[in-house]
Amino acid sequence: MNGAESLVRTLVAGEIDTCFANPGTSEIHIVAALDRVTEMRCVLGLFEGVVTGAADGYARMAGKPACTLLHLGPGLANGLANLHNARRAQVPIVNVVGQHATYHLGQDTPLTTDIEAIARPHSSWIRTSCASSKVGCDAAEAMVAARTSPGRIATLIVPADVAWSEGGMVSQFPEVPSAPLPDFQAIERAAVMLRSGSRTAILLAGRALYGEGLKAAGSIAQGTNTKLLAPYAFARMERGSGKPIVERVHYILEQAVEQLKEFRQLILVGAPAPVAYFAAPGKDAVLTPTACEIHTLAVLGKIVPARSGHWRQPCRCATRKHRKPESNVRQYPAAN
Repeated sequence: MNGAESLVRTLVAGEIDTCFANPGTSEIHIVAALDRVTEMRCVLGLFEGVVTGAADGYARMAGKPACTLLHLGPGLANGLANLHNARRAQVPIVNVVGQHATYHLGQDTPLTTDIEAIARPHSSWIRTSCASSKVGCDAAEAMVAARTSPGRIATLIVPADVAWSEGGMVSQFPEVPSAPLPDFQAIERAAVMLRSGSRTAILLAGRALYGEGLKAAGSIAQGTNTKLLAPYAFARMERGSGKPIVERVHYILEQAVEQLKEFRQLILVGAPAPVAYFAAPGKDAVLTPTACEIHTLAVLGKIVPARSGHWRQPCRCATRKHRKPESNVRQYPAAN
C-alpha cells in the first residue's frame, strides 16, 4: 500500500467519506487512490473556490467534515476566501494539499511556494507528511483536530513522493476530546438573570441554532419570556413550522441598535457580544445599550491559527513495529 492509499483509507475509517477535489499532477497518486477506495465519494470542482465552498456547506449540513484535495500552494490560495468563511463559522474541514516531491523542491519550479505560510491564517492545525509510513497517522490527527469542538480547519500537506512511495499504513481514528461544559457559576448566574423579570435576550450560535440545542433554547425562552437572537453571520439555523423563532441581529448598525435597545440583559450561548461589522464616524461599535448586562454562558471556542512549532509534532505511529524504511526528506526551502 502506498502513502496515498493509506491516506484515503484512514479518512474513510474516520467517517470522512466525501472529497471535493481540484487536483493536479502532484496529486495524481491520491486521485488514483480515491478511485480504488470506493467508499470515498469524490466530487470534482472546476475551481478551488468551489471546492472549499462545497466542503464548508457540506460540513455545516452534515455535521461532520468533508475533505478537500487541492493542487499545491496556488491551488490552496485560490480557495482561501471560503476557508476564511468556514474558519469564522468554526466549520470542520480537512484540507489535503499536494506538494512537489521532496527532492524536487530544490529546483524552485514555477509553482513552488511556502504552502504552510499560505495555510496558516486559515488553519488551526497544519502538518507536512514526511514519509509514506506516517501519512495515515497524520490524517488521523488531522481529523481529530478538525473535529475538536466547535470545529476547526486542519491542513495536511502531502509531497508527491510521500504519496507514491510504498509503506503506507492505515491508522485508527483516535478519540475526539469532548467539548467543555459551562462551569456551575455561569449556569447559576444565567438562571438568576432569566428569573429576574428584566427584559432578556439569549444570543445563540453553533449547535444551539438547530436540533436539540434549539429545542432546549425554545423551551427556556417560552418559560421565561425571553427573546432568542442569532448573530447576523451563523453557520446553520433550523427554521419552519413548530420551531422556536430566532431573530437575526441586523447587519446595518443603526437597525441593530434599534433592535437591541429594549434589552437589559443578554446571555451569550456560543456567540460573541454583538458589535458593528465596520466602523462609522461618531458611532459606537457596541450594539447593546450601556445599561445592558452581558453574561457569557458558553463559549464555542477561540479561533486560533496554527503557530510556528504547533504542527510539527512527532507522529505516534512512528513507534509501531514492522514499519517500512522512511525516505530521505530535505528541508523545504522558503519561497523567494
